[in-house]
Amino acid sequence: MIRTHVITAEEADQRLDRWFRKRFPEVTQGRLERMLRTGQIRVDGKRAKSNFRLEEGQRLRIPPLEQSVQTRPSTRRTPPPVSAEEAADLRARILYRDDWIIALDKPAGLAVQGGSGTSRHLDGMLDVLQDDADERPRLVHRLDRDTAGVLLLARTARAARHLGASFKADEPRKIYWALVAGVPARLRGVIDAPLGKQRMGRAEKMAPSAPETRTARTRWMKVASKGQQASWLALRPMTGRTHQLRAHCLAMGHPILGDGKYGGRAAFPHRLSLPKQLFLLARELAVPHPEDGMTLRVQAPLPAHFQEAFTQLGFDPEDMAAEDAARWLGEKQ
Repeated sequence: MIRTHVITAEEADQRLDRWFRKRFPEVTQGRLERMLRTGQIRVDGKRAKSNFRLEEGQRLRIPPLEQSVQTRPSTRRTPPPVSAEEAADLRARILYRDDWIIALDKPAGLAVQGGSGTSRHLDGMLDVLQDDADERPRLVHRLDRDTAGVLLLARTARAARHLGASFKADEPRKIYWALVAGVPARLRGVIDAPLGKQRMGRAEKMAPSAPETRTARTRWMKVASKGQQASWLALRPMTGRTHQLRAHCLAMGHPILGDGKYGGRAAFPHRLSLPKQLFLLARELAVPHPEDGMTLRVQAPLPAHFQEAFTQLGFDPEDMAAEDAARWLGEKQ
């Protein structure tokens, strides 16, 4: 039986494929993609791709699914229960909170969402942050698993719509700190290198030489350096491509320390004995607040592996050059 479902406010601003996986976990991603390609699933009468973001009031056509439900047992992993220690740690990582927004200090190593082989992820832990609110917090943007720093959550569907539109319009100012190998010849600059997915052996990476690329731009400024071994950079992505900062730092000739996937051996200088972690931090996020439009600015503290590296390299997180870099990166071009 063909059904029509009207998207509610609580369901808005999520990908079409993720909506389906939540409602019909027995339907595999492959079958879902086939139904989308053949037009069996439609939004407001039109074909849509799996990454289409749903909006309140849209009418979703759902084809008969009984056959796939009967013949395709669910392989989806249920997130493990959140322990008392994990819940306490997550609450301790709240950087800012009001009736609309929660800003978290995401730790390196924690995936934001589930995927193949990933059962423990932030999205599966958000119930512990609902407290007395009517709605469960929801994600409005992403950070890579190995990137630490500021991550924003919406506490209501209305806030999610406002923040989602803001991120889609590239309104938030995102500033990252990175420790990179070597020392750039210039103090600051702009990396304008389109990126696309490219197979490299068994791995898939973002690269300017990929067959199909999309515009990617990053502004950067050097804050400090240690001899010719390493530098501390402040970075502002002007576009939101996957692994953009990692690929762009490599394109500069200065891979991010600890980034073996992109930098290989060059990401682990033999003269430095640093933790084997990615040295990329989402240091600051400034975004229009969904209630009144006033700018909300949130900063993340240095994680432990950054603190260890700063001590070894002689960098001061309170260096005024970092504020100078933030001001320059925040200027309109």
